[in-house]
Amino acid sequence: MAEAMENGTGTDKKVMVAIDESDCSHYALMWVLDNLKDSITKSPLIIFVAQPPATGNITFAAPLGVARMYYPISSTPGYVESAQENHRKFAVALLEKAKQICASHGVEARVVTEIGDPKTAICDAVEKHNINLLILGERGHGTIKRAILGSVSNYCVQNAKCPVLVVKKAQVQVA
Repeated sequence: MAEAMENGTGTDKKVMVAIDESDCSHYALMWVLDNLKDSITKSPLIIFVAQPPATGNITFAAPLGVARMYYPISSTPGYVESAQENHRKFAVALLEKAKQICASHGVEARVVTEIGDPKTAICDAVEKHNINLLILGERGHGTIKRAILGSVSNYCVQNAKCPVLVVKKAQVQVA
């Protein structure tokens, strides 16, 4: 079996890095390129970006004395399409930048983007593309923020159908 994999007749392991615009995601991608380069040379590295779904409601804050009132307003179909197109353009630009970074390190990359909540979109992409290892950057939210907003990495660790590596950005200590 090991010989079959070395000869290219076996199943290559697929590695996917899920990124967003954060420094933590960039760090995770760079960590993969620096530390797993030998493991990702037989098949392309898959880089994934989740596009947030465009919602049909916009909330405006209106001052009313000291208190604020929030007015949800339904948006027009044109606005929703425009927002979705902007999300798509942003995702494509982010993926192209990541692909260029991979190419500069001699790594072939394939880019994938899906529309949806990042937590579920990442886990769905893992299944759809038969990923063997998912790599994410840790955002570093505190306990309260993580409890309120939820943690994409924690959700993926619990629900992805493959092993998940969460890359934590090392914090430099000043003496």
